[in-house]
Amino acid sequence: MRIAVLDDDADFLEFIETTLAADGHEVEVFAKPERVYKRFEEQLPDILLLDMKMGRVGGEDVLAAVRERWEKLVVVVITGYPSLDSMRQTFKQDTFDYLAKPFSLEELRATLRQAAERFGLGARPQDRLRMELGRLIRLARTERGWTLKELSEASGVSVSQLSSIERAAHLPSLESMLAIASALDQKASAWIGSAGF
Repeated sequence: MRIAVLDDDADFLEFIETTLAADGHEVEVFAKPERVYKRFEEQLPDILLLDMKMGRVGGEDVLAAVRERWEKLVVVVITGYPSLDSMRQTFKQDTFDYLAKPFSLEELRATLRQAAERFGLGARPQDRLRMELGRLIRLARTERGWTLKELSEASGVSVSQLSSIERAAHLPSLESMLAIASALDQKASAWIGSAGF
């Protein structure tokens, strides 16, 4: 996976970079939020490991800015000053996990594995697209209260094909995706954008 780490502790950054790179990840470390924002404009990582206490800059401000600009980015908060209140605040901003320093490498690796499984991180682009399209189609269908059969009748796409798409077993053709989106009063381009394309 592509992992970005923002922390003001140079020793910690060096340790994390070396460790995660040895695990096969592509790791970039940052000491200043401005550099993170600039880099994210060029290429978004799969995960951001974000320290909450960094001198004059608070991790809360960075998290708010990240959520405003890259709302789908997976964020794991790391902090040497854990508290129940800060944990609640970070989870309100849709963070994936909260690790208190010092944490074990196994804790970090477990968190990264869980995030990869849940969000399809590190997967090929077409795999991520297939998973996200399946999820969004299933969500739009269930919000309408439709069965697969009702969606099939409205879109002209077979029930078995719809089931396969929703389970992310295969990627729909462009024609099928447009028919499904039209039947659900959705925009196929929004679905593709949501998957990061």
